[in-house]
Amino acid sequence: MSGMEKIYIGIDVGGTTVKLGLFTDDGTLLFKWEVPTRKEEGGRYILGDVAVSIRQALAERGVCLKDVAGAGMGIPGPVMPDGYVEVCVNLGWRDLNPQQELSHLLDGLPVRTGNDANVAALGEMWQGGGMGFTDIVMVTLGTGVGGGIIIDEKIVSGKHGLGGEIGHIHVRDEENERCNCGGVGCVEQIASATGIAREARRKMAASEAPSAIRRYGDGITAKDVLDEAKAGDAMAMDVVDTVGRYLGMTLAQLAMTVDPQMFVIGGGVSKAGQFLIDVIDKHYQYFTPISKNKGIVGLAKLGNDAGIYGAARLMLS
Repeated sequence: MSGMEKIYIGIDVGGTTVKLGLFTDDGTLLFKWEVPTRKEEGGRYILGDVAVSIRQALAERGVCLKDVAGAGMGIPGPVMPDGYVEVCVNLGWRDLNPQQELSHLLDGLPVRTGNDANVAALGEMWQGGGMGFTDIVMVTLGTGVGGGIIIDEKIVSGKHGLGGEIGHIHVRDEENERCNCGGVGCVEQIASATGIAREARRKMAASEAPSAIRRYGDGITAKDVLDEAKAGDAMAMDVVDTVGRYLGMTLAQLAMTVDPQMFVIGGGVSKAGQFLIDVIDKHYQYFTPISKNKGIVGLAKLGNDAGIYGAARLMLS
């Protein structure tokens, strides 16, 4: 490494592993690695493990800590503007400022933090599905439904950290089961991996119609549903169309609120690819007849690396 080039570190703190990457300021990923997330004793070892691992990775590459411009970190929970975290359920953190703590552990290195979904959205804008755009909304379809709003290349997290909590927008009035958030009829209850499986179980129970999805029984997964829908099964298509309808409705509401250039769809469920995008887009178009001139719907491209890219990008904004 030349002494001139500044290095940026991206850190994505997950419930199982912490992913880390070294980047140049133009978004080139030089090296990535991960360390296990030790959640014992309220997650008190996590930041120490991260600091040790960073020092080791830099030393192995002959990079001095003073050649690092800063580190960004994505955290699974709401983060206040000063980096304060009230609670991170998946990590056991309570009443902590991980930004200050990590900076202290790395000899005062500048550290910035953000909510992991927002940070992943920033990564997709920078080097992923939203590359070339300044205004995107990312919707992550995983175990839950997450989101991130980027306007003028900046994360919009709102005054209480609720900006981009797309999964908890209410879309279905006739729902009577409660979401994990305590609400009813949330997007997450329909469009997450767990939601899609639940929709499929409901559809199977509601009719006697033959379907390829019946062979999966109650253990059916979102992937099973999407695979069978692609293969043309009517009941599976019906489930996917329901999911697409509520996602399309959600995107329409967001288009009328922040009007981004692009909706980037990511998360495990998005592995269904263009097939899923087409279903979502059909409904999105139906709910936005007001204008042809609006944000497009497309796929995320960085996969599990979106978080480290976005975390590094935090230091550049």
